[in-house]
Amino acid sequence: MVTGYGRVERILRVWLPVVFFLAVALLPFYWMAIASLKPNSELYNVNTNSLIVYHPTLKHYVDLLSKTSFLIWTWNTMLVAVISTAISLVLGVMLAYPLARMRFAGAGLIAMTVAAIYLVPQPLLFLPLADVINRLGLGNTLTSVILTYPTMLVPFCAWLLLGYFKTVPKELEEAARIVGASRLQTMRRIFLPLCTPGFISAGIFAFTLSQNEFLYALIFLTQTSVRTVPVGVIAELIRGDVFYWGQLMAGALLGSIPVALIYSFFVEHYVAGLTSGSVKA
Repeated sequence: MVTGYGRVERILRVWLPVVFFLAVALLPFYWMAIASLKPNSELYNVNTNSLIVYHPTLKHYVDLLSKTSFLIWTWNTMLVAVISTAISLVLGVMLAYPLARMRFAGAGLIAMTVAAIYLVPQPLLFLPLADVINRLGLGNTLTSVILTYPTMLVPFCAWLLLGYFKTVPKELEEAARIVGASRLQTMRRIFLPLCTPGFISAGIFAFTLSQNEFLYALIFLTQTSVRTVPVGVIAELIRGDVFYWGQLMAGALLGSIPVALIYSFFVEHYVAGLTSGSVKA
């Protein structure tokens, strides 16, 4: 039976830190929400409480959807993120599987190189990539970012999946090989089902990174019709020293919804896979 002292101790040790970190995590979203709902008379009035909306309005959302190409940017972002994630997952699996399960000369060096490539800063890579994109004539096309995003996503997916593939018992792989399964069939029918949590987490992180990527999209996509949300919102709603804060916050809030929905949809499968064990003998 929990005593009064035990309840107080539980509140102080568990619930108080949880509430504190939850408030810190949700504060930016709350700030975006109230800023997007405030009329300009409140938004730029320093004498009003910045955390309260007195006269909420949807004008900033209406202006964002009607006076900018936000819907086109959203479509471009989703298209680029989905295709880039799919390419990265396929190539990441093809890279991680032989490094995790096959013995060959230089496997350890290649694994270290993959991790090192993921750590290379983007500003060091955009110059050679920009030259390649210009030589291929792909400037101001979604193909340019679809081809460049995997350069940072594939090493990450391979590094993450590498650890999951190593957890699969060798006996399962040997049994599949004995009955005549090829390497590709073994990977598809044994490794991928058993490593579903890793596959899902790699896909979620790859989708998030490709959707929020800014540098490559800023360099390669300069026309309004092909821009993604991060670049379009910044380029169109910041004009000189004028910041359209209401529309900026509305665009940031709407742009975060797809990722939030994906996390909420897959989190049950991801946590269930981790708690029940990624491999069941």
